Amino acid sequence: MKFAICQELYEDTDWATQCQLIAEAGYTGIEVAPFAISTDLASVPGLVLEGMKQEAERHGLEIIGLHWLLAKTTGLHLTSPELAVRKATAGYLAMLARVCRQLGGHVLVFGSPQQRSLLPGISKAQASEFAADVFRQAAPWFADNDVLLCLEPLTLKETDFINTCDEAVEIIRLVDHPSMALHQDVKAMLGAETSPIPKIIHRHKNICKHFHVNDSNLLGPGMGSTDYHPILRALIESNYCGWVSVEVFDYGPGAQNIAVQSLSYMRSILADLQDDGVIENA
Repeated sequence: MKFAICQELYEDTDWATQCQLIAEAGYTGIEVAPFAISTDLASVPGLVLEGMKQEAERHGLEIIGLHWLLAKTTGLHLTSPELAVRKATAGYLAMLARVCRQLGGHVLVFGSPQQRSLLPGISKAQASEFAADVFRQAAPWFADNDVLLCLEPLTLKETDFINTCDEAVEIIRLVDHPSMALHQDVKAMLGAETSPIPKIIHRHKNICKHFHVNDSNLLGPGMGSTDYHPILRALIESNYCGWVSVEVFDYGPGAQNIAVQSLSYMRSILADLQDDGVIENA
């Protein structure tokens, strides 16, 4: 099982130090928030992105991709009825696909709740068509840059559009492009789904290509009440081969403390599963 962490946790630390600390914590992957690079990402020279990639590699890390794709942007929205807004949003996603490739990543996680929520007078059916239009426009760029756009369901506390994995899959099927896939997030599933997480993992095992781990208390796995034994077991039983990436929202305990505790807990779960004879060489 491959473990990564979302680097905006280290928001006040320079890139080289982030890479050093994440590697020291035991991770092999790093997931990047675009705004952590620049709020004007299109103007960032390719040499800067290549330097980030090389620095990560120097510490034995792979930049796996980008998330928080539309955070801290203006004038972009996934479900806008305005053609110009949808075209601009698709163009921005296309640019992110290029940046992701330059960093060496292969995954774009689309969460961005504020930039996808329903606008006044727009139904969910209309929003689904508008969202599919944006993704269809950008999909050729995803393919050309060898990246997957992974659509992330979120809870009603965050957005009123795409709250469950089933709803995300409906959009993915509407787009009907091989560069679209499902993303699953433990916190989101705890807050939005009615079925147990292992059952959801098995149900969508053929379309889920990225996975975030955290807890409903906004901290990392092992720092809340959620038992990860059945979750990691379900991932292994379903032959999930993507990254398992730690994403937290409460930085209070300290970035490195969170990183170390989260990975130590998940490794202890894998060890338990091995001792129980459930898995081998996880």
